[in-house]
Amino acid sequence: MQVLPDGHVHTEWSWDAVAGSMERSCARAVELGLPSIAFTDHADYTRWAVTREMRAVRGGRVAADGRFSPPPFDAQGYLACVQRCRDRYPGLRILSGTELGEPHWHEDRVKELLRGGEFDRVLGSVHNLEFDGPQIVDHLFDRLGPTGLMRAYLGEVVRLADSSAPFAVLAHIDYPLRYWPGEAGRFDPAAYEDEYRTALRALARSGRALEVNTVVPLPAVIVRWWYEAGGEALTFGSDAHRPSVIARDFAHAASMAEAAGFRPGRYPHDTWRRGASA
Repeated sequence: MQVLPDGHVHTEWSWDAVAGSMERSCARAVELGLPSIAFTDHADYTRWAVTREMRAVRGGRVAADGRFSPPPFDAQGYLACVQRCRDRYPGLRILSGTELGEPHWHEDRVKELLRGGEFDRVLGSVHNLEFDGPQIVDHLFDRLGPTGLMRAYLGEVVRLADSSAPFAVLAHIDYPLRYWPGEAGRFDPAAYEDEYRTALRALARSGRALEVNTVVPLPAVIVRWWYEAGGEALTFGSDAHRPSVIARDFAHAASMAEAAGFRPGRYPHDTWRRGASA
């Protein structure tokens, strides 16, 4: 099995990666024999409502109105760190990048960040939904219920995919599964087939790639639906926030992608493309 590039890794330059380290992530990538690694640190502009528990953890960044403001992304410091790592690890292909949270909500600020063109890999993601103001997904299960939240989440993914936001890869289309409540029973993607297919068709129309994110196992049927929607490309991302979990479960992810009909590119660091029908 070909060793995959990790296209979604966070470092100390992400506000939520307290154990992140770009240099140690490079060392781990070399140890694993990865052909490349993309450092996609967070650029978040959404101010979302927080719970009391979140205030206890992040109180220093919670405003008087009870909303959390992510710290600004230090692009200059981040890019300088990327260059230092490229100099130190010349045999590893290191991609600069960022993960944009709800970029379709923040058009002007996103354009300002990307104006210089220094980023090789730009991810788009949904972490928040509009519900009496922006609310982070994992705190909406109680208010919307699992079914309501999944449908609202995938509806927002459609709006992101249909937007002109400047991103190339949709990150973690299964994001709510990370917080799936045990009392809801086992997650069944078939219960949301129509919503998933609608989101995947929108993404395919946009010409962007789908990420197989390995924080939780992406249901294999979603990758097959991506192929059936006409999706052209797949990337793989550990979404690692610490070096020890880079490329986690990539062997399973690669097998799943091949079974759905996707094949490696010409070079080890390429995205995977659709091949013959599975």
